[in-house]
Amino acid sequence: MKAIRYHQVGGPEVLQWEDTPEPVPGPGEVLLRVHAAGVNFADTERRRGLYDAQVPLPRILGSEAAGVVRAVGPGVDPSWVGRRVVALTKGAYAEAALAPAGELLALPPEVSFAEAAALLVQGLTAYHVVHTVGRVEAGQTVLIHAAAGGVGVLAVQLAKAAGARVIGTVSGEAKAKLAREVGADDVIRYDQEDVAARVQALTQGRGVERVLDSVGASTWQASVDALAPFGHLVSYGNASGPPPLVEVESLYAKSLTVSAYWLRTPVSPEVQRRAREALLAEVVAKRLRIVVGLTLPLSQAGEAHRQLEGRSTVGKVVLVSED
Repeated sequence: MKAIRYHQVGGPEVLQWEDTPEPVPGPGEVLLRVHAAGVNFADTERRRGLYDAQVPLPRILGSEAAGVVRAVGPGVDPSWVGRRVVALTKGAYAEAALAPAGELLALPPEVSFAEAAALLVQGLTAYHVVHTVGRVEAGQTVLIHAAAGGVGVLAVQLAKAAGARVIGTVSGEAKAKLAREVGADDVIRYDQEDVAARVQALTQGRGVERVLDSVGASTWQASVDALAPFGHLVSYGNASGPPPLVEVESLYAKSLTVSAYWLRTPVSPEVQRRAREALLAEVVAKRLRIVVGLTLPLSQAGEAHRQLEGRSTVGKVVLVSED
């Protein structure tokens, strides 16, 4: 099969379209014919050797694959063969990939492979930062950084559905327009305005009850300053670099909470199943809009990484099969 692999860490140019053996499903696994693979910012950090770098090279990136089950391993129900599915997996930047049978989510015909590939990593992240960790409730005001990004557009919609007022931060008017379209009540252009000061103005000096921050270093102080008394900052990414160390004494004045979320933190299979099914049901009912901002052929993964790192994309970046 063909796959995108890299043999050394570096820039997008290290991603190579090359032949590699097709994997064979083991116990509890299925083999997917990949029709669409999701691209996430963490993939660029892995490629640069900044994250999850202990995996031996050469390596195939990709954490979510949508496609058709071609074969099953021992102990897996054979009725999965031929079904359209999406799954969290490894090595999705390829024509075929393995996935644990327990991670499979069957796709109804009205959900495309590209939409499905945009659903799991960023959808589950948005779901858990809003509900599991952030516990966003009706009547709260939530500040969501990178509101036009892959997680951001979903988090905005989920927070609005929970009854919150949403303030989003973006750069550029196109991203501001998208954030408003998916439900942000107010949008702050962080490339033009002081975020914390604008939040204070929008909330009559009170601040926000929740901040969802995937950016890290460059937004951290504004996130803290934007919080209302007893506010809660949820950190779930470091696109601009790691956030600074938290000085607990600095939180006392407003009795603030700072926490974190990581998609790999184990949760019970039942909780994750409910989250996956809830997200898919919202998409099918057209209450949750999946924004696929860039679709490229699988062989052009390097270009996908360039655009993602250059902050020129909105929504989800997806690689699609070429036949």
